[in-house]
Order: sequence, then structure tokens, then C-alpha cells
Amino acid sequence: MSTTSDHYYVPEPSRWPIIGASGVFIILFGLILWMNGVNAGMWITALGMVWIAYLFKGWFGEVISENLSGDYNEQVDRSFRQGMFWFITSEVFFFLTFFGCLYYLRNITLPYLGGEGYLGASHMLWENFTYSWPPLSLPDGSGYVEAKHAMGPGGIPLINTIILLSSGATLTWAHWGLKKESNRQLVLGLLFTVILGVSFFILQAYEYGHAYTEMNLRLDSGIYGSTFYMLTGFHGLHVTIGTIMLIVMLGRAMKKHFTVHNHFAFEGVAWYWHFVDVVWIALYIFVYWL
Repeated sequence: MSTTSDHYYVPEPSRWPIIGASGVFIILFGLILWMNGVNAGMWITALGMVWIAYLFKGWFGEVISENLSGDYNEQVDRSFRQGMFWFITSEVFFFLTFFGCLYYLRNITLPYLGGEGYLGASHMLWENFTYSWPPLSLPDGSGYVEAKHAMGPGGIPLINTIILLSSGATLTWAHWGLKKESNRQLVLGLLFTVILGVSFFILQAYEYGHAYTEMNLRLDSGIYGSTFYMLTGFHGLHVTIGTIMLIVMLGRAMKKHFTVHNHFAFEGVAWYWHFVDVVWIALYIFVYWL
């Protein structure tokens, strides 16, 4: 039953939170088994992912139905906007942690261990260690894989930068179409954005393959390999999640779910995608360029 516009909508008790918690547990349990050489871990992890996919489809489907049935008022809309704002804020600090780690390693820890500065501890890591970034030379017998050279700013990283910046433009164009009630422009803009997001993912996967096979740049290639894959990998995960959300928005736009006055789902995904764009620019500068 739809509520009146001056009442804050409170949903009925839901099963979805316990389904979400159990899905996360299954994924983590499977990953622990997988990393410890238990073959069943891979299948348990896959089951957990299917469980989470079922959660998203069911829970988000209910929210969409409630929205289309007129249950939400302006106060609920403000609550959604505040929730998305704080979610993206948490994501900002998530990535700031990794950038802070990269800064500390490059400008404090490794220079100190290389003997720079007051009370510098030269040769603490291994004999004749000198600081340079990225630290590609590793001691013999360490068990680590020595990368041939660092990732450069040209080639695929530059193409992916252009792709993500272009996707931000096409998404903004789609938003303009929504504001002027042009559903065709909205759908086309979202379609172009999805294509660009998928293209970014494919190119990054190719880049990872090239880095592993041709450059020997791996997770066990010292601190440079681990920070490179940690930063770009988590960003790639966010691009994947954002692309999935954009595909959902595309499907809803094709069904004409959005209006000028009721389209927060689209706006929330747009905020998230623009955030992903900004993070990539910082990654491109500090990981690939500097």
C-alpha cells in the first residue's frame, strides 16, 4: 500500500540483510580455503558470489518496485542522497589510505632505508641497497620475482585514461538528456558509457597479462609490484561494479523508469562513476607518470 506524501516510508521486516551477511561469509570462507590449497574453496567462493548476486537482484528489485509504486517522498529521497554521499566519502578515505601508503613508502621509508636524511639507515634491507623508485633490483635468493622495468604512462594506461574521461562526458550527456526529457539521449548516453567501461576493463586485463608474462611485474615483485596491483586492482574492481550499475540503469532507462523529478538511482550511479574517474586520474599521475 502506498503511503501519503507526508509520511516517511518504513519497509516491512526484510530477509535480505541476513542473506547478505551469509553471502559475504561464504565468499570469505571459500577464499580462505582456496588460498590454502583446498580445491573446494574455488566452488564455495563461486557459490557465495551467486548468493550475493541473488541478494542484489532481490533487494534492489524491491527498492525499485517501492519507488515506482509511489511509496517514497522527498524525505526518503534526501535519505538516499545522504546515504550515497557518506558511502562515496568512505570510498574516498579507502583510496586515500592506499595513496598515503604509497607516499609514505616513496618519500619516507625507502629513502630512510637507503641512507637519506638524519639518522638514515643505509643498507638495512640488504647489502649495497640504494633508494630509487620504483625499486626493481632485488637481492639474489630472496624468492621474489624481479621486474624488468616499470609501467610507463603511455600505451594502454594513456588509452584507458582517455576512455574513462570520455565515459564521464557521455554519462553527463545522458544526464542532460534526462533533464530535457529526451529518453533517447539518456539511453544512448548510458549505452556509450557502458561500452567505454567494458573497454577499460578489457584493456586493463590485457595490461595485467602483458605485465605478468612480458615484464615479470607480479605481486611478488617487491613493494612496487604489490602497490601497483593493489591500487590498480581495487580501482578496476570499482570500475567493474560501476559498469554493472550502469547496465542496470540502462535497462531501467529503456523501460522509462526515470523522470525529471524522480531519478536519484541514476544520479547516485553517476556520482559513483565520476568518483571512479577522479581516482583513476590520481592513479595515472602517481602510479604511472611520477
